[in-house]
Amino acid sequence: MTALPDRVVGDARTSDFGWDLLTDLTDIGNRMAGSAGERRGAERVAAAFEAAGLRNAGLDEFEIPGWWRGDSAIEVAGPVERRHERSHEVIALPGTPAGEASAPLVDVGDGTDEEFEAASDALDGAIAMASSRTPDSHGRWIHRMEKYVTAAGHGAVGFVFRNHVEGSLPPTGEVGYHNRPGPIPAVGVSKEVGERLARIADGDEEGGGNRDADAPELSIEVDCRNEPTTSVNAVADVGPDTDGAVFLTAHVDAHDISDGANDNGAGSALVAEVGRLLASVEDDLDTRVRLVTFGAEEIGLWGASHVAEATPHDEIACVINLDGACNSRNLRVGTNGFDGMGATFEAVAEAFDAPLETGETVSPHGDQWAFVQEGIPAVMASTTSERSGRGWGHTHADTLDKLDPRDFREVATLIAAATYRFATDGGGAAGGEAVAHRSRSAIRESIADGYVTELKTGGRWPYDG
Repeated sequence: MTALPDRVVGDARTSDFGWDLLTDLTDIGNRMAGSAGERRGAERVAAAFEAAGLRNAGLDEFEIPGWWRGDSAIEVAGPVERRHERSHEVIALPGTPAGEASAPLVDVGDGTDEEFEAASDALDGAIAMASSRTPDSHGRWIHRMEKYVTAAGHGAVGFVFRNHVEGSLPPTGEVGYHNRPGPIPAVGVSKEVGERLARIADGDEEGGGNRDADAPELSIEVDCRNEPTTSVNAVADVGPDTDGAVFLTAHVDAHDISDGANDNGAGSALVAEVGRLLASVEDDLDTRVRLVTFGAEEIGLWGASHVAEATPHDEIACVINLDGACNSRNLRVGTNGFDGMGATFEAVAEAFDAPLETGETVSPHGDQWAFVQEGIPAVMASTTSERSGRGWGHTHADTLDKLDPRDFREVATLIAAATYRFATDGGGAAGGEAVAHRSRSAIRESIADGYVTELKTGGRWPYDG
């Protein structure tokens, strides 16, 4: 297989281009889907594309359901009275409706189906609280949206999503998806606030001792707006002017409470950096590489879906999607069952003596799903660390100081090497073994039952029946 030239590898290991772009993206601050900050981020990426010498750099606008945050609070009444209204303790979850609810608090633990069923009789008319954790024994990740909708389906009038990682602040994340706004008000709280609420819900007052009192009354207050708006993708090309293209993608939007450094300013900066590296060997490429940083990923993959719907599928050779790819230099590639793409990454990792973790599960989480669901070969590349859960992601603390430019350069090298192989070894050509398309029905049959339930619950099931 064709290897990335040594001079390009050396450039990748010494470049500041991508890290400077990442720094600028985090300095923008709020890049929430549909916000002025998201557009500024996309404009900065497009400017980087131009500076890297890429062709057709520009912006592509599309419509989305927007959401704007106001103030939120929770208040406990009863023997233990406490009000939380500071943003490091409680925040609304995007896609929630505005509103208030006061009801007994019922803790459903990790929010598995079994835990919801066990608490079913108590949930009707109550406020449900679920952890962000998924038990290791569960077999698949349980998305917050699934816990939220399940709570509403059991009659809950409010939802509290508590972080399971200490010191990581309240988690945010979409709960409405394609059913915006959701049915009941929802907030995220820090692990510390959540632990206090769980203790009170179990009848254990501060100061210790069980009590026989009824579940405490909890009030939720959410102020927000759900209104249509627009988002934007940043696009560019490198390589020959072929009809088909290898797509290298990431999302530029981030939750409004965060700088979005690892999720996913790093991914957008990596796309631009890899584009710059490939521009230096453009004449080697047999297939065009299409660079896209999507808008509105965090609220329902709208930017990726816009591209998947607007581009003839036979013109998309394959998709390499980057998301959360800079918290270490340990690459992870979710292949979604496209083993040929996985084999290319394995060959690159072996060539660089780099660690690589792979997974075959067909996953609906990440922009690659907009393509996978259609049978288009697509993987998601991220990095792994020893920290459990999302770590700092989806909190105020997803900031630049958590990342290391040495990790960024290592990941850029590996992604550039893989993309180079896809665009030079027939991998980018129609019918290439590494990127053979699959039928929609084959993908449909490959989706685990749990994810079928999640997709249908969130209004994102793309198939009939």
